Amino acid sequence: MRFLLDECVGPVVARWLQNLNHDVISIYDTNRGIADQQVLQKAVQEKRILITNDKDFGDMVIRKKKKHCGIILLRLEDERSSNKVAVLTNLFEKYSDDLSDTFVVVSESGVRIIKKK
Repeated sequence: MRFLLDECVGPVVARWLQNLNHDVISIYDTNRGIADQQVLQKAVQEKRILITNDKDFGDMVIRKKKKHCGIILLRLEDERSSNKVAVLTNLFEKYSDDLSDTFVVVSESGVRIIKKK
């Protein structure tokens, strides 16, 4: 899969995804500090699923109906990289076929998938 990681996700998650042979670009490494709108635009232009901790993206795509290719919003109590990897592992094992063009909210207690209308 093709992912764009928002700068808040971190380099450990980026390396983990790359080790799984995913195509990964990290805003932290390439465009640190750009506005959320630019992050979303980059994800759309490059046809990448955005992984983020920033719930402003939910507002953009749910309420404002901004175009996207898929967003995974990490809503975690434990923000350590090891926990991010654990919840993403669970997500990929159960829902990897359902991630494109969806808005996915992932927490330690579950997954909520919102399909585009």
